This record gives sequence, C-alpha cells and structure tokens, in this order.
Amino acid sequence: MLQTLDELIARGVRGQRVFVRADLNVPTKDGRVGDDTRIRATLPTLQKLLSAGARVVLASHLGRPKGKVDAKYSLAPVAKRLGELLGKPVGFVAACIGPDAEAAVAKLRDGEVLLLENLRFHAEEEQNEPGFAASLAKHAEIYVNDAFGTAHRAHASTAGMVPHAKRVAAGDLLRAELDHLRHVLDPARPFLCLLGGAKVSDKLAVLEAMARRADVICIGGAMAYTFLRAQGLPVGSSLVEAERIEDAQRILAAAKDSGHKLLLPLDHVVAQKLEAGAEAKVVRTIPDGWMGLDIGPETAKAYAAEAARAKTIFWNGPMGVFEIDAFAKGTEAVAHAVADSPAVSVVGGGDSLAAVNRLGLAPRITHCSTGGGASLEFVEGRALPGVVALENHS
Repeated sequence: MLQTLDELIARGVRGQRVFVRADLNVPTKDGRVGDDTRIRATLPTLQKLLSAGARVVLASHLGRPKGKVDAKYSLAPVAKRLGELLGKPVGFVAACIGPDAEAAVAKLRDGEVLLLENLRFHAEEEQNEPGFAASLAKHAEIYVNDAFGTAHRAHASTAGMVPHAKRVAAGDLLRAELDHLRHVLDPARPFLCLLGGAKVSDKLAVLEAMARRADVICIGGAMAYTFLRAQGLPVGSSLVEAERIEDAQRILAAAKDSGHKLLLPLDHVVAQKLEAGAEAKVVRTIPDGWMGLDIGPETAKAYAAEAARAKTIFWNGPMGVFEIDAFAKGTEAVAHAVADSPAVSVVGGGDSLAAVNRLGLAPRITHCSTGGGASLEFVEGRALPGVVALENHS
C-alpha cells in the first residue's frame, strides 16, 4: 500500500527534513521558465509540507545534460519561478550532493524549501548508482515522490535512495495520477483510445495493449500512414516506418479478433512540404508527391462521434503537425470532442496535453497527466519502478 501525504503529515513532519522528488522538467530560455504547468502541479504537495513545518529538500532533473554540468539546464530559473508561485523565497544550491549541498541543507529551518541543482548533471543518477543514491539520501529522513513523469525510470532519486529513508509517501500529484489512470485500466465502457504521434515504434506497446482492451481505437498523426500502408493503401510521400508494417498488420488483426474497432483517417490534410505557408488541401486519397500532415474534417467528425459515445477516453498524441496552424485543426477538433464528452477523460501528457492547454480546455478534462511516457507504461499494465519502490519500503 502507498502511504499518502496526508497520512505522513499526520504522523508529524515538523522540524524534519523531507526529500521531495518532483518533476520540474520545464522549458527555460534566457533564465526564465516558459510553461510552468509542471511546477504548478507539485504546489499542493509542497504547500502541505511547508505548512506542516517540514524542511523541504526539493530535487528534479531538467533536460538531457548527459551526466555533465551544462548551464542551460540549470534549475536556478525554476527556483525563482517556484518562489513566485509559493509566495515565499526558495533557496537554491548549485549542487545536489557534496559539501555545498549538505551545508545548504543543514541551514534549512522549519517551513523552508531548498531546490538542489539538476540531478542529471551526474551520470550516476540515471545509472541508479548506489553511492550516488546514498549521498542523496543523506539530505533527509523522509522521502516523498511527487514525480509521476519519471516514475517509470529506476533512477537513483526515484528508486535507489528510497530504502535509505525512514519514512516514505506518495505526493498528492503522484497519487492523483495513479488514481485517475486506474480508470483506464478498469474502464467504464465504451472505452475509447485516441492515439497520435509520429511513429508506431513510439506507441507499439500501448497499441498492442489497447487492441485487446479498448472498444474503439482512433489513430492519427504520422503513424496512421504506416497502418494505411499496411492495408495496401496509397500514402504518397507521407512518413511511413517500413520496418513496422508487420507490427501494424498484427495490431489490426488483434483488434479484429477482439471484436474491437480500429479506425484510421478517412481523409487527410496534405501538402508537398512540411512548412508553414505550404499549399495545403483536403483529400481522401493521398496523391504521389504529397504527404499527410493532419487528419481531415470527415475523420475529425468521425472521431468526435466516438468521443461523444464513450464513457472512458484515453488520449495520447496529436492528430497532425499541430505546431503549424494549417495542420492543427484535427488535433483541435479532437481536443474539443474530448472536452465536450461526458466520459471520464485522461489526456496522457506530451503534445496532446500542450494542445489542451493552448485551447484552454484543461478544466473540462477529467485528468491531464504530467507524465507522457509514464502514463503510457502504466496503461500498458507495466509496473513503475518509482511506485514499486514506495510500495516495497519496509
């Protein structure tokens, strides 16, 4: 059983150091945070701990510095933005282990928070190296994981350091993610799965799981063209993963054998170049020299009809190249359809979540997941190392 944050606090945290692993992997540029959604998502956990008098040692990764110090991946701008959102100063130390970090942690007082520097400045973090995990564990007696976005990784800060803690708990964000995503594992039916994105290989495991579990699967994005090619249909110069044709055929067969519907685009928004301002048109059959860059209006209408009938919806991945306005209408239509549906709806992170936020539809979605990869692995039915570590703590 996972201990909740409220249960942890009820046993007392005042004056105790609490290591909080959060997911503060947000875009930064010129020393400023761009989208602060992930920072806001962990505020409830931090506010509860600080109000209860805990001394919070906060840790996260940012970007992919590949185990080396890289100033563009510093968490310093995150500390500043977090302080603005909390309405109180947030300390920052340019290290996560070693004398400087230990000295900064030792100065913490009740109700204060210190953000450590990027964990991934050390290769040992992703290697789950025992010595590095033990060094992190020195900072606190209590461990709280609120980083659902990295719960599918067995890293030092998500798994390796957990056995060193005297007490552990799931943060409010992690708990909420698990509670909502369980609706997808045991869905009210009809259960609709909307999957988009560029490559079948990125979604292969979840496609195979949903072919057996979902009543209806609607596929968009470039990966739809691998499926269309698998059916022998013309796709022009659209992106196709030739090495995944057989996988697509197997998934189509699995859905058919299960008596489930797997829907592919009926029409397409196509262009000869993937660039803003390129001539675009809607076609049912993609001509040579043209590439599909979005689902067409007929497809969007069909997918929206499935959303209206569904009682559970899981959506991960855009329907087209939504960064370019001419190829964003399919993703926008699906976002509105999911928001309008009376179903329990879960949007699984990544670009689909960005689209929902851009359109201001997040309040009408049951749950917007902060973890794209983690949410996919969870709905595939796989155990998440970060969650298992908490469950196994004695």
